[in-house]
Amino acid sequence: MTLSAQTEPPVLEMRGVGKHYRGVAALKDIDFDLRRGEVHAILGENGAGKSTLVKILAGAVTPSEGEIRIDGQPIQIASPSLARRHGIAMVYQETSLVPSMTVAQNLYLGDEKFFNRLRGTYIDAQQFLQSLNFPVDPTATVQSLGTAKRQMVEIARAVRLKAKVIIFDEPTATLTPEEKHHLFALIDRLKKDRVSIIFISHALEEALEISDRITILRDGVHVVTDDAKSFTRETIIRQMVGRSLTNELYGRAGAPAERRPPGAKVLSVQNLSMQNQVRNTSFSIFAGQVTGVFGLVGSGRTETARIIAGVVKRDAFHGGDIRLGDRSVRYRTPRTAVGEGVVYVTE
Repeated sequence: MTLSAQTEPPVLEMRGVGKHYRGVAALKDIDFDLRRGEVHAILGENGAGKSTLVKILAGAVTPSEGEIRIDGQPIQIASPSLARRHGIAMVYQETSLVPSMTVAQNLYLGDEKFFNRLRGTYIDAQQFLQSLNFPVDPTATVQSLGTAKRQMVEIARAVRLKAKVIIFDEPTATLTPEEKHHLFALIDRLKKDRVSIIFISHALEEALEISDRITILRDGVHVVTDDAKSFTRETIIRQMVGRSLTNELYGRAGAPAERRPPGAKVLSVQNLSMQNQVRNTSFSIFAGQVTGVFGLVGSGRTETARIIAGVVKRDAFHGGDIRLGDRSVRYRTPRTAVGEGVVYVTE
């Protein structure tokens, strides 16, 4: 962010903004401003009010009180279309694309002149996506894309609209490290074009890396706004939760002397396979313990859980073995799995 951007009037301001649901305050008397060409992170725990605040700016939620200004002029944002008209675009964590339409059609949705020359639309879309380093086929339908590529299309649409303010809601949650690198490079380009970015993330290191300023909310209340360089990960957490936390783990000073011993083996998965999505996965789960499964997008985490719970079927031959207690099981429906105490909670 340039020095001139710090001295000129904000591109966007919120003053005394609040939102109430049946007497319960989701936001209380929020003041917020966004400078030209800056990345401004909004951080807070779940329920802090981050999503409510940006949905007000995006026209998806109507504030109960307060004022919003763009370039110093008071405005009313009663709908997403009005937000876009004022130059505000939001890239939602859950995309707002039309699944049955192609990538190109989603990019140019609402711009009817492009639909009169469909072949030219695909060529334009291909060139535009390549300029953003997004490896997405413009002729593919959105419903055929994975989560990460859908988000790329959402981001590309916001950039194509030439918005002056772009709101990113957890943009890196489904991206690989390489895709995240491309996204941050794109954000740097947008900053140079004096586009202002609101960045919401639970990844504190990302916020510290990419943001110029950081605002922290707690329980719907504004806690602090300052330059990103004034924060550390620890000070952000302290402001978010309202108290100091310790990073001590088992086996370190101040931690319990022993970890809770494992109970009996409840579930055993051996060499689980399903086409090219899951290959030779093995692990065990013990009573009274939490087992974490980690991996990048497309690594097979969700597919593994869905196979175990009977949502999808593993390979008929060489698909591996699942044992519940000392019994080998192969659930063909979730109902059967639930009947035996195996429950799948979706993302």
